[in-house]
Amino acid sequence: MASSSGNDDDLTIPRAAINKMIKETLPNVRVANDARELVVNCCTEFIHLISSEANEICNKSDKKTISPEHVINALESLGFASYITEVKDVLQECKTVALKRRKASSRLENLGIPEEELLRQQQELFAKYSCSSS
Repeated sequence: MASSSGNDDDLTIPRAAINKMIKETLPNVRVANDARELVVNCCTEFIHLISSEANEICNKSDKKTISPEHVINALESLGFASYITEVKDVLQECKTVALKRRKASSRLENLGIPEEELLRQQQELFAKYSCSSS
C-alpha cells in the first residue's frame, strides 16, 4: 500500500493490537507472521478506504469534521452496510463509556481535593481496615 507521506509506518495499526485481536478471536489457531502482516495491511487499507469516503461525504455536506454519521454513510456507500448495526452498537457503547469517564472526572474535580491527597487518604483507610480485620 502506498502512502501519501511516503512512510508506510505512519499509516499502520500497531502490530501488538493486531496480535491481541487475532489471539482473542482465534485463541487455538497459530497464525504465520506473514499472515499477521497481511491482516495489518488489510486493516490499514480498510481504514484508509472508509476514512477517505467519509471525508468526501463530509466535504459534500460542507462540514469540516468527520462525524460518526459520515463514517456510517461511507460504509453504506462502499457496500459494507452489513456492518452498520454493529458499528452503531459500538458507537453507543463508546459514548456511554465517555460519559461515565466525564462524570467520574468531574466528580473528582468537584471535590476540590487533589488526586494525590485522595490516594493518600485511600491508602490510610486500607491500612486502617486491614489492621482491624486481622
